[in-house]
Amino acid sequence: MEHTREFYIDGKWVPPTTDATLDVINPTTEEPIATIAMGGAADVDAAVAAAKRAFTTFSRTTREERLDLLQEVMNQYKARMDDLAQILHDEMGCPMSFASKVQIPSGYGHFKAASKVLQNYEFEVDQRTTRLRHEPVGVVGMITPWNWPQNQITCKVAPALATGCTMVLKPSEIAPLDAIVLAEILDAAGVPAGVFNLVNGDGPSVGAAMSAHPDIDMMSFTGSTRAGILVQKSAADTVKRVALELGGKSANIVLDDADFAKVVRRDVKGMMSNSGQSCNAGTRMLVPNDRMDEVAEIARAAAESVTSAPDGEGMVIGPVVSQAQFDKIQGLIQSGIDEGATLTAGGTGRPDGVDTGWFVKPTVFTNATNDMRIAREEIFGPVMTIIGYDDEAEAIEIANDNPYGLSGYVNSGDIERARAVASQLRTGMVHVNGAPADIFAPFGGYKQSGNGREWGQLGFEEYLETKAVMGWTPRED
Repeated sequence: MEHTREFYIDGKWVPPTTDATLDVINPTTEEPIATIAMGGAADVDAAVAAAKRAFTTFSRTTREERLDLLQEVMNQYKARMDDLAQILHDEMGCPMSFASKVQIPSGYGHFKAASKVLQNYEFEVDQRTTRLRHEPVGVVGMITPWNWPQNQITCKVAPALATGCTMVLKPSEIAPLDAIVLAEILDAAGVPAGVFNLVNGDGPSVGAAMSAHPDIDMMSFTGSTRAGILVQKSAADTVKRVALELGGKSANIVLDDADFAKVVRRDVKGMMSNSGQSCNAGTRMLVPNDRMDEVAEIARAAAESVTSAPDGEGMVIGPVVSQAQFDKIQGLIQSGIDEGATLTAGGTGRPDGVDTGWFVKPTVFTNATNDMRIAREEIFGPVMTIIGYDDEAEAIEIANDNPYGLSGYVNSGDIERARAVASQLRTGMVHVNGAPADIFAPFGGYKQSGNGREWGQLGFEEYLETKAVMGWTPRED
């Protein structure tokens, strides 16, 4: 790849101000595939200065100009989708089929959604004699994770472009290569110099400098709750807006009138997609105690139908992203065994026959309790924890008894019953009876899962300030 040792600042690829570098490791082979430059505060200063200059003009572009720009971005993105899929496969171990059919199209979808919202959004609304103006918030600092790289970058970049903001992006240093391709896409689409800037680096060197920077008006962060707290603390002194999309430990309530054979199999496999590395995965499945044995057998068969290996047939998941992540997951699996949950499928170590790569056995625990580490902590691997309940009220209580509140799942043969349970979950999202994600619906959570929303109109509005111009319409005597 070109540009791995450069940053994209003010419309140009430029050398870093430091000599620091980092190897990008393929989690399937455990071998380096590229070396990136690692930035520092001086690189952040240059990128922010470029974004601040560009904001003066880009913030005043018309709706039509930004719609045309987004369309050209989509054209260029579509032309590079194969490249992006291959890079995701290499840098995070994502199977090619999942990368090309799910991960990379999600990025295109966010540009399309932002364009659709922009088409009809009312930036000016009259309220009596006052005009309310919705204006771009300014320079936005963006820090994104490695698990859904293009999804999480584009759901920030697309609405920022659509609203007239300028930005500085720090992608995850673990999977940064797709962000470099996106910078090439935006450059080819004619995004004006300084509107989008890319600086690679780690949290302490680049992320902290962005969060505390006085000329950044908003920070948008996706990642762990621990890191999100640090971003918010760093941003506090400059009183900038902070939007956080953080961790989750989402409950999946399977009510007693659900189709167990269908739901348990579907949702065990579903949470293991992307190797379980999704913040909104339904990793706590709640089932009636008197059907635990039945559920265990369905879940075991479902997990055993998932192949965690470099190659295979049927549903195949890749490795987790790094050795550090692999080691964390192994420790949590062992803690589930030690605390007395029933290991129904999988377990510690690599899958049989796999000696290289950070592959985790698709794992299911049954007869768990909600106070166990595997029920409290975000594992971020293909590990399902199944907990029993005696009645519907207890299921809701268990679901809400968690510091996170990102997503939730309810399955029932009675749609009204499912809706009633969904209304009682303290989460930012709920999926009823297997409903898929809606790219126009707000994405975000309650409690320690963050604040603010991404996706659709509410995600669009995160990048807007509201100005009240009183006396816009003269008062009639």
